[in-house]
Amino acid sequence: MYLLKLFLAILMLAAFTGTAYGYYDYTKFECIYSTSDYSDMVYLVSLSFNKFVDIKCNSTEVKCVGFTEQGVKFADNFNKDKAFLQNLKASVDTFCRHNAEIIDSAVRDKAVKPKVIMKSVKQAEGRHPAMLQCSAYEFYPKKIKMYWLRDSKVITSDVTSTMEMANGNWYYQIHSHLEYTPKNGEKIQCVVEHASSTQPITKEWNPHISESDRNKFAIGASGLVLGIIIAIAGLIYYKKKSTGRILVPN
Repeated sequence: MYLLKLFLAILMLAAFTGTAYGYYDYTKFECIYSTSDYSDMVYLVSLSFNKFVDIKCNSTEVKCVGFTEQGVKFADNFNKDKAFLQNLKASVDTFCRHNAEIIDSAVRDKAVKPKVIMKSVKQAEGRHPAMLQCSAYEFYPKKIKMYWLRDSKVITSDVTSTMEMANGNWYYQIHSHLEYTPKNGEKIQCVVEHASSTQPITKEWNPHISESDRNKFAIGASGLVLGIIIAIAGLIYYKKKSTGRILVPN
């Protein structure tokens, strides 16, 4: 399944121990894999002392490597301990696979529909073209297709797009830019295809009204409505005052 092909997850468990004198030990357990059947899963254990890594143990290589003078001695002892090495290798199934299946079932198979936004990022000036930006946010899984249409035809030039970028919370985002010269009567659309939606998600841009013009129009309309309200209120107030007057001849 393509939803799982590029899936990458790291399960990590860390433990700290310290003393009143500022010394501390740090032990980290990691499960790293990139395939849906966990065939490439690796269990890693690293031991550190005062921010320096002493030892790293690898379940695939079934051995430990020391990085400090003390760490080399410890690694040599671990590598002679057959029970430890067997447990290191077995942890891929007993610790990593078990937890990965739980996490994956809760996250990996869930599709989240992207939020698609189109906006103008540059207005046409003289010979310089205008630029539109189409963005898709907060979608999962990673695989997505984004493209532009002009009058229902795919635009293949003047388009630059980013790769899918991870947000760090299982979700992704992607952005695409289109340089174009506005023409009367044309229809420009941004189309997004994703596993979370059975139909393409389409956003249409009106080239006749720019985003700044829309903002100006909205502000102007709001000002006009406010002016009318103030004028009506003033007229009502004036009429009430006028009906209460008593005219005295000179």
